[in-house]
Amino acid sequence: MAPDIDARRSRADLFAPLTSEHLPVDGGHEIHVESVGRIGGMPAVYLHGGPGSGCQSDHRRLFDPERFHAVLFDQRGAGRSRPKGGREHNTLPHLIADMEAIRNKFGFERWMVVGGSWGATLALAYAQAHPNRVSAIVLRATFLGTVEEIADGFLNSLPRLYPGLSEDFLSLLTPEERNQPIQSYFRRILDPDPAVHGPAARAWHDTERILSEHSPSRTRLDLDALKSSHAMPATPFMEAHYFSNNSFMKPNQLMAEASRLAGIPGIIVQGRYDLLCPPRISHVLAAIWRNAEIRIVDGAGHTLYDPGVRDAVMRAIADMATRIQ
Repeated sequence: MAPDIDARRSRADLFAPLTSEHLPVDGGHEIHVESVGRIGGMPAVYLHGGPGSGCQSDHRRLFDPERFHAVLFDQRGAGRSRPKGGREHNTLPHLIADMEAIRNKFGFERWMVVGGSWGATLALAYAQAHPNRVSAIVLRATFLGTVEEIADGFLNSLPRLYPGLSEDFLSLLTPEERNQPIQSYFRRILDPDPAVHGPAARAWHDTERILSEHSPSRTRLDLDALKSSHAMPATPFMEAHYFSNNSFMKPNQLMAEASRLAGIPGIIVQGRYDLLCPPRISHVLAAIWRNAEIRIVDGAGHTLYDPGVRDAVMRAIADMATRIQ
């Protein structure tokens, strides 16, 4: 399918998409892909989080439109990609192959890879699989895609900092399920019965959101609202699919193969008080990936929109462009 180029696009709207299309890939998926900036600019790709969240229009603004030719795409089953929520033929190797298909489509020999949280997981996995195709990496909140990291956030940080929320989170589970709460939540979220997966998906989503913000507006679950018939969040289902399968990686794969990043320059933007992807993970990675610089944002947690984080990511992208130009 040829790109749908908006003929009305003017330079007054520098962040409007240059192209927007659905790219057919294997397994019956169609990936929504858009490009921004200018033809001939520095190639870059943006990887959204989740897995399952999708790109937002504000993500285009991370890239200087006069300097970059950036590609943003919704990963399989996410955002505007089709089928929405599709989990068949949806694994990390599939996402890496999709990135190669997109890179080849645009004719980029190499590109800067930018991603945060799960987007950082995909960025690292892609760079380790295709290091010769990566000119540089900019990460926000290093996540290595392991269940151990998830358990640290939900089972260690959560009860230590939000004991009431932790009680709410566990209250959905039976005493037996609480012996393995993370795995029990995944089973519930992936259960086909809406009466089972609905409350679990909402509880997971709301708890994760509170953990992601440095100063959340609320710190307890609305237990009555968990049984609502309103639309459910998409990310818990994709997260349960990926994380119950170890993100479709070998154990500790991204650290075991971190030496493949040698020679690739990187900047990691890290919130000081990130409870989901704590600074320790970035430092462990940078101890092996010596070309990586860590930039700490004090007073910030996990989300891109905590104070100072978005600006730090934009600066990191611009600084890296200057470094490799």
